[in-house]
Amino acid sequence: MLKEFREFALKGNVVDLAIGVIIGGAFGTIVSSLVGDMIMPLIGAIGSVDFSNYFVPLNEAVTSPVLDEAKKQGAVLAWGKFVTACINFAIIAFVLFLAVKGINKLKRETPPAPAAPPEPSAETKLLTEIRDLLAKR
Repeated sequence: MLKEFREFALKGNVVDLAIGVIIGGAFGTIVSSLVGDMIMPLIGAIGSVDFSNYFVPLNEAVTSPVLDEAKKQGAVLAWGKFVTACINFAIIAFVLFLAVKGINKLKRETPPAPAAPPEPSAETKLLTEIRDLLAKR
């Protein structure tokens, strides 16, 4: 049983999938940091907008203008975090698109040049000459 499991677990596709999931998780964290710590502050500085604190209170008990405190007071619809998540997704999708496009370009092989036809044998040359002589008669 253990031998069968090892053979299954060590197949290329399973290992590739596991590596892809691990790298994908790490990449998601990097992109979240990129968007949350670098892109959103730049957008906020340019347009004086901070998406992370945008929310709609869902009841009258919510009076705080800060999202974390508003969540403690009651239900809120944090649409700013959703916008940030959509930007994260767009960046990840774009980078993966570029990665797959690059991989496909590397995998694409140039077709081999057609080989020169082999030179006819002596017998074929002789038969061709005979045919040509008979055609002239």
